[in-house]
Amino acid sequence: MTVYRIPENLKAIIFDIDSTLYTHDEYAFEQVDVQIRRYAELRGMTADQARRLFSEFRSGWSREHGGKKISIGNTLLHFGIPMDEIIRWRETLVDPADYLCRDGRLYDALSVLHERYSMLCLTNNPVKIGMKTLEALGVDGLMLGVVGLDTCGVSKPDMRSLEAAMSMAGVSAGQCLSVGDRYDIDLALPLETGMGAVLVDGVADVYELPQVLCR
Repeated sequence: MTVYRIPENLKAIIFDIDSTLYTHDEYAFEQVDVQIRRYAELRGMTADQARRLFSEFRSGWSREHGGKKISIGNTLLHFGIPMDEIIRWRETLVDPADYLCRDGRLYDALSVLHERYSMLCLTNNPVKIGMKTLEALGVDGLMLGVVGLDTCGVSKPDMRSLEAAMSMAGVSAGQCLSVGDRYDIDLALPLETGMGAVLVDGVADVYELPQVLCR
């Protein structure tokens, strides 16, 4: 866990979902790869050809942008897949319940945080999939809601989805903490806006958040 900043007047925590509120390497891989395979079908190429195409583009993009990373959603946009189609793929190609189950330790940790702070999620999945993920983990009742890919039609990082999350919580940037597993996607923009930020290496770090935030 890396703590970049914690606001003095913290009122709301904005969580990323995937690979933040759960750690499941197979599911994390499949969420991306199933979209690459669908792209390959549409373009008449093999899955390996599409994987290589995407990997080369993302590596090149990273080199040209100082080592930053680009989301799979923005990668698909680059290759001509419209946002409404990306949303439809994510809603239909994978079901979180096939991979995830209730996490009692996560529920206990978030319950402690829930006593002090408003909590919500900001994800690059559609709202429907975000909610299904929270339900599978057994923590949906602790969250105000989900801001997703279909809320503003943009993939993180983007100020529009960040503003939607702040609006849902009814707070300003200086009262928010962003928690995620990818610095460039989940934390860099929130830090620029004045939010706090915590980088986690999976759900095991989230279990420890009450010790950091509720002293």
